[in-house]
Amino acid sequence: MTRGEVLVDLALQGGGAHGAFTWGVLERLLEEPWLKFDGISGTSAGAMNAAIFADGYARAGAQGARESLEAFWRRVAEAGRFSPLQRSPLDIFMGRWTLESSPAFIATDMLSRIFSPYDFNPLGSNPLRDILLELIDFERLARSPIKLFVTATSVSTGRGRVFGNAHLTVDALLASACLPTMFQAIEIDGDAYWDGGYSGNPTMTPLVRECDSRDTILVQINPIERPGAPRAAADILNRLNEVSFNAVLLKELRMIALLRQIADPGCGESEKWAQMRIHRISSNMMTELNASSKLLAEWDFLCMLRDEGRRAAQGFLERHGEDIGVKSSFDLDRLLDAV
Repeated sequence: MTRGEVLVDLALQGGGAHGAFTWGVLERLLEEPWLKFDGISGTSAGAMNAAIFADGYARAGAQGARESLEAFWRRVAEAGRFSPLQRSPLDIFMGRWTLESSPAFIATDMLSRIFSPYDFNPLGSNPLRDILLELIDFERLARSPIKLFVTATSVSTGRGRVFGNAHLTVDALLASACLPTMFQAIEIDGDAYWDGGYSGNPTMTPLVRECDSRDTILVQINPIERPGAPRAAADILNRLNEVSFNAVLLKELRMIALLRQIADPGCGESEKWAQMRIHRISSNMMTELNASSKLLAEWDFLCMLRDEGRRAAQGFLERHGEDIGVKSSFDLDRLLDAV
């Protein structure tokens, strides 16, 4: 039996090269003709995936989105071939996806604690700029039928700024992915911006307020929970980043859960909150990967993540496909129990 169309939103987390997992998820979701995409909120790598997806979709529908996503990640891998951040021979031999034994990574990590990007990258170069300008038609993106919400963090206020289709530029995308220890802050309209993950990874509220869909699929890259307490310095820093990058998202999800319980289902915006349905696609593999692998741009690694994303999306559709358009498959109420 053919299923009727269901309007959905997507919420895409950031995570560097781990964003290739989201590529696989999107590729698999695009194969379902009954899923129609209303809006996408994305941060950092999630913002890149969102913009590439929406522009490709505006150009040639689902096939165009698939082609654009593959082209983007291929270009990322090509640019990564010239990066000094490469796996060590031992890690290659052992089949480990990590940069922790890479002399260049160790040196870069140490230097980033002493010198700023204004010292070691005075020209503010970023290889993603040319890739994005090559692959995205920003005028077409402004007219895309898919609403985009890309978050960057104001350096001066610490608050998030959400860029919609009409104001989305290459600088807005780079700002959303601007880790302050690696890149100079991106200036937009006289204000400096850092990575959007500090203020929304991703931002959920615009999907409720500005989209018609009542179903949001969250593609999660950063693990919310990890067993035990980290002891190594790198693991402590990684977990600290995960906690801080997930904090705003968890607050928004708790707010949605609370408003679903108390909102008046027949009154304006309250009705939207009351009817929200949340779904989540994630993978245990993202917990197992080393944090340094977020900077690893080898094509084989990106393809492995893509394939895992496809598997995770397939598993989600088998378990919860029938829930979309009917009920939440992610238990928001348990988040209130943790408050």
